[in-house]
Amino acid sequence: MLNNSDDYNVIIQVGENHNMKEFRIHSNILRARSPYFKNALSTLSGRSSKRKTDNSKRSDIIEFKKSNINPNSFELILKYIYTGEVDLSKQPGEDILGVFVASDELQLGKLFDHVQDHLIEKQSVWVKQNYVLVLHTIFKLSNCKKLQDHCIKSICADPKPFVTSENFPSLDKDIIYELLKRDDLQIEEAVAWDHLIKWGIEQTPGLGSKNNDRAKWSDSNYKALKRTLSHFIPLIRFVEISPADFYDKVRPYKAVIPEYIYEDITEFYYKNTLPEATILPPRNAKVRIESKLIKLNLAGIIAGWIERRNEKELSHKYNFDPLYRSSQDGVNTNTFRTKCNNQGPCLVLVKHQQSAKIYGGYNPLGFMGYGGQWCNTTESFIFSFENGGDIQNMKISRVNNAYNNYAIYEDNNQGFSFGNTFYMNSNHKIYFSNQGYYDNNFGNVSSPYLNNSFVPEEIEVFKITTS
Repeated sequence: MLNNSDDYNVIIQVGENHNMKEFRIHSNILRARSPYFKNALSTLSGRSSKRKTDNSKRSDIIEFKKSNINPNSFELILKYIYTGEVDLSKQPGEDILGVFVASDELQLGKLFDHVQDHLIEKQSVWVKQNYVLVLHTIFKLSNCKKLQDHCIKSICADPKPFVTSENFPSLDKDIIYELLKRDDLQIEEAVAWDHLIKWGIEQTPGLGSKNNDRAKWSDSNYKALKRTLSHFIPLIRFVEISPADFYDKVRPYKAVIPEYIYEDITEFYYKNTLPEATILPPRNAKVRIESKLIKLNLAGIIAGWIERRNEKELSHKYNFDPLYRSSQDGVNTNTFRTKCNNQGPCLVLVKHQQSAKIYGGYNPLGFMGYGGQWCNTTESFIFSFENGGDIQNMKISRVNNAYNNYAIYEDNNQGFSFGNTFYMNSNHKIYFSNQGYYDNNFGNVSSPYLNNSFVPEEIEVFKITTS
């Protein structure tokens, strides 16, 4: 029936202009194989178009025109409709992409899934060479998330060839947004900013290649660019841009940045204090934490202390998974122990009721539920931050080498105890007491509560896992 269409009753015209072709097809096959054609033929059966053909006296032929489908792609689809088979091994990438899009429109689900897998597994080189074409095509389709994710992840792993391509400024805004929101985009933030600006200039009416000299821009040009970039600027991790790059590359575009963001970032560069506005985590972050008390960069600093190296040179990825939070679990020793015992290495964070200061400790042994026992480790430490975002005034005190045996005191009747130096007692208060087990910086860490106690506003405990 595929090769002999004498008894056809459907003509489908595909393509346009010089690349147009007609296919003569049997309606019963179309009805059986494609939900799209089944519905369409049911609608049109009572009002078929009249058309005389060269080799038939019949005039009642149902016609479809599909100018958006190229003939080569439709020929492959037609063979699949008639035979249930399709061979893509020797087909060019553009025709395969055409089959993919058309199979979605014609509701050929099995073919759609097969072609999607083929593009990912067998055509990855072609897809990479034609990211802009592929992305512009598939982002219009609502149910091809698998191929979308493959493309976005591949770009994130090696974005430089993509963002520096001549077609990048023509990208659709939804694709730009999807890329910039990703935490795994392997790109320096100053480079991301450069290319966002270039994209925005190209997308803004009145700017583009004919008007890309800032010295000649009017206020209305800046306002237009600001409107273009309004949804994207909050996705830039400005705190990851060096002061020199901020001055040279960001500051000249101050007029397009929302004032609250610009003021927060300027304060960060002057005071080294994290902005109060919502700030996205650094891309490729090696640390993950969901804390009410500290921001992500402080968790990175703690991870650096664990490894005894700069937080930007971590050899592992760290997940701080919440085990206990007093505001939801209650300030209760029994609950603390139920949730935290036998979980491996842990981080403890404590906030005072009447101060912004955060105190904490790292227990590399974990809480083991002993009935009163000293535990040996060389790696435990206690620390303090002036607040949940300050990265200037942090203090750390490590266990003294001569007193490793007294680093951790395990008593199931207490919440936690770093050598009875920094501990939560059974009365649910937080105590500091200089036993000499931690180094001389302990006084700075515990200030102003040395040899004193307080009622905590919040306590958080996190299980630490690395990869």
